Formats: sequence, C-alpha cells, structure tokens
Amino acid sequence: MGSDVGVPALVNKFVMLGMAGISLVVAAMCQIPRVKAVQANSSPPTFYKDVLPILQDRCQSCHRSGASGPMPLVTYEQSRPWAKKIAAAVQMKIMPPWFADPRFGHFANDPSLSTDQIATLTAWADAGAPSGDPVEVPTHFTEDKWVQMVEVKPSSAAHVHHAVVYIRPPDSPWLRHAPVGEAFTASMLKDPEERQQAHETTSDLLLVYAPGSAPDRWADGIAKFVPAGSDLVLQMHYTTDGEAASDETSVGLVFAKTPPKQRVITLQLNNHALVIPPGADDFRVEVQGTLPNEATLLSLFPHMHLRGKRFEYDIVHDDGSVEPLLRVNYHFHWQLSYKLAEPRSLKAGTKLRAVAWYDNSKNNPHNPDPEKTVTWGDQTSQEMMVGFFDVAVPAGMDKWNFFVRHSEPADVKR
Repeated sequence: MGSDVGVPALVNKFVMLGMAGISLVVAAMCQIPRVKAVQANSSPPTFYKDVLPILQDRCQSCHRSGASGPMPLVTYEQSRPWAKKIAAAVQMKIMPPWFADPRFGHFANDPSLSTDQIATLTAWADAGAPSGDPVEVPTHFTEDKWVQMVEVKPSSAAHVHHAVVYIRPPDSPWLRHAPVGEAFTASMLKDPEERQQAHETTSDLLLVYAPGSAPDRWADGIAKFVPAGSDLVLQMHYTTDGEAASDETSVGLVFAKTPPKQRVITLQLNNHALVIPPGADDFRVEVQGTLPNEATLLSLFPHMHLRGKRFEYDIVHDDGSVEPLLRVNYHFHWQLSYKLAEPRSLKAGTKLRAVAWYDNSKNNPHNPDPEKTVTWGDQTSQEMMVGFFDVAVPAGMDKWNFFVRHSEPADVKR
C-alpha cells in the first residue's frame, strides 16, 4: 500500500494512523430480470427534471467518484448508459441497499424508493433515458466550530477497510509525540504507552467511515463540536490486493450557521473477548451497558468483519423485557448508519444491549478460513463486534461530563 496521504485544507492539522489488512471486494450491480412499469403521464420523465432529484437523494452518496458504488451516477452522461440496469435494480428492490427488518424501528435515513420513484426511473429507461434541461444547485458553507455535516472520502475506496476520524482537543495529551501531517503506524512510536493509545482512545469521534457509508448530516439545532485549536486524528485501516496503490483521503465539513442547542457524541458497545469456533454458522456475541446520563438516541451503526451475519440493538427494561431498536442482516460491503425517524429519549441508567451473530462456516462465501478460530483484531480476516450509536446531549455537556456518575460499566466506551 502506498504511503501518499493527503491533508485536506479545511482543517489545520491531521495525524494519520495506518494499519494493514487484507483485500476488500467492492460490490457491483448485477444484471437482473426487468419488469416494465406503466407510464401514467403522456410525456416521459427526463433526467434533469425527474431522475436527478431521485439520484441525488437516494443514490449519489455511494454512486459518485471515489465512493463505494461501482459507477458514478452524478451526471447525465454517467447515468444514461445504466438506465435499464437502474430500473431493473430498483424494481427488484436490490438498490438502494437497506437491510433493516421492517418490523422493528423506523429510520429517517431509510433510502428505500417509493412506488412513484420506482415508476419514474422505469419510465425514464423505457423512454430511452431523455436528458431534458440541466439544473444547478448552489451550496453554502458557513465557518464555525459546530459541524452539522461531515464526510470522509478516500480516493482509493477499494483499499480502505475503514477510517475513523477522532477529535483531539488542544489540551489532550493523546499521541502528542506522533508525527503531524504524515502517515505512521503504532509500531513507529517509541513510548509503549503511546503505542497502546494508538489503538484505543476516549476522544470523541467525528465520523466512522466503512464501505457503503454515507455522510453524516444532523438536523438544525444539533451538531458535533470541534473545539478551537483541535486536531483531527485519522485512523486509516487499509486492505491490500497484491498491487501497489496510493490513497488520498479527504474530510469535508459543513458548519452550522448558528450555535445548536444539542451536541452529538458517539458512543459504542464493544465485546473484545469474542472467540468464534471453526465452522460455527450462527455464533452469538453479546454486550450490555447503561447510559450514565439522560440522552436522545439518534442513530445506530453496527460494525463487524467478513464473518458478520446479523446485528441487533435492544433496550433491556427493568422487568427483563427486551425492546428491539434495530435488527439487520449484516453486509460487510454495505455498512450503513440507521438514523431514527423519531429520536428516542433515554433516561439515565437505561440498559442498552448489542447482539451480533457470526457465520464462520464454509457456507459463508466471504469467509477467509472456516477452519480457523477467530478472535478480535484489526485485520479483515479477524473480527470485531462494535455497536456505535450517536446520542444528543445539551450543547454545554462534553463527553467527559456525560460519563460522570457513581459507577460506570466498562462496556459502554467513550
């Protein structure tokens, strides 16, 4: 893997953490049977008037240059050759990808298309994919310390297993002897304690990127906070495919126009002690933790590796009953964040549970080695069990103050 690392101009300093991995397969759109839709209007839909708004809202977070989609669908010239396959994929509901069980929870970022949207894309393809007149939409960025939207964009998405962007405040001692503005690995640090710090920190997260991830965007009045003078620390986990390559990952920020009433902090439920036996096809791993203070649950982001099969978030009530918040059939190449359509108020002491199931059998086509006992590790051939979740707290409460309580379970990580 090449060592070229780009430093985006929107922030002052970056510290890059590099880690190796194994090859990653990028999902591609396959050819599927096509059902012809009935066109209700006398004039066919056009790209710029009818199709582009659907692509912008539902498809372009993945289907654009450098993102996880196999082809960009940003311009008319890029989209027209794929018109028939787009229509077939949306009719079969293969695209946009969404794996949440519809019986549990309602999520604001569900990209599933409506019947009318599917009919529009199908009618556009049937009519020969006409262009119509182009439309330009301006963007406006307001500089502030509150981040309302953030995106991580690798230039070599096929080689990036994940990227985690941490916020390091100016008074934080974390990795202070690490090189600034250049890539390094933990093994390059002289201090054993700093080598350990490179793998785990209590610093807040700005964003977690994984294959299939979309930008994070928060509603008005809610934002992530980056203190003045902070650094952004990028933990880059690269995968290899036998060929030399380079990556220039950039971070894009959109700032809130006015200070928000609530700030977003990212928490996680981890189980580092997982041991998955060889051949196990439905191995269960669980972790629980309690919230130290009242918060509003905004979104859920499960993370596993190639043996990941299913993932579930629950609230465990005092009477022992379990309320599912999210159940997904996990897909390593489409790691999605699930944003609640109605944010959920949670009291201090609420018990949250994350449960993951793994398929380490030969029937898993992504399994690197079904005869291997699998434990926690950074490599894609190893496994992780991380249930990220975002909560909103008062704007004046930072992550350290949120965790002030009489007792703190070890499972809910800062």
